[in-house]
Amino acid sequence: MSLIKIKICGITNLADARAAIAAGADMLGFNFYRPSPRFITPQDARTMIESLRSQIRALPRTITMVGVFVNEPTESIVRIAAEAGVAAIQLHGDESAEFCRELKALLPDRFLIKALRARGDAATEHATEFNVDAIMLDAFDDELRGGTGRTVDWSLARHTRDAVPRLFLAGGLSPENVRAAIDAVQPYAVDACSALESSPGHKDAERMDAFVRAVRNG
Repeated sequence: MSLIKIKICGITNLADARAAIAAGADMLGFNFYRPSPRFITPQDARTMIESLRSQIRALPRTITMVGVFVNEPTESIVRIAAEAGVAAIQLHGDESAEFCRELKALLPDRFLIKALRARGDAATEHATEFNVDAIMLDAFDDELRGGTGRTVDWSLARHTRDAVPRLFLAGGLSPENVRAAIDAVQPYAVDACSALESSPGHKDAERMDAFVRAVRNG
């Protein structure tokens, strides 16, 4: 199996971004959903991304910047993605399969991820409806859109993985459980956020290091 990608989401400041890259992350997530405690403006994200260029150029791997959106109109996503300079888009709301098709037609060169909040078998049933580059499975919460700290049913995630081109596994992943999650699901990528923080929006460099080591050395 190819090397599993590591996405660290909810980056809000340059120090955390640098630490995530130094730890070994392949993708950084910037949350453009205003109610989130990890919200960042597109302008601040662009400034951060530009500041990271010299660090990224020195690396033997590609770092993908991901913009996270929740129920945002297509025209806003197109504008914000360009303004922030992100190469990938993660839809973490109630976006339909038709919405995803329309957005992909508008932004064919952007890597498109559709997040589904797992609750029962519904996520698996609907995952194949989306013509996207990857499906993400995250834990369901009545109020929060990601960053819940809850895990998903890994057997359900494995079933979903077999049905879609690429699966991102999210939901309560931490240095302590990510290896077991990988062994159970064998995803394309793992995504972590709240378990790597000292407080919402502020990452813990040691936790990020430990997470990457668990993924790579397990």
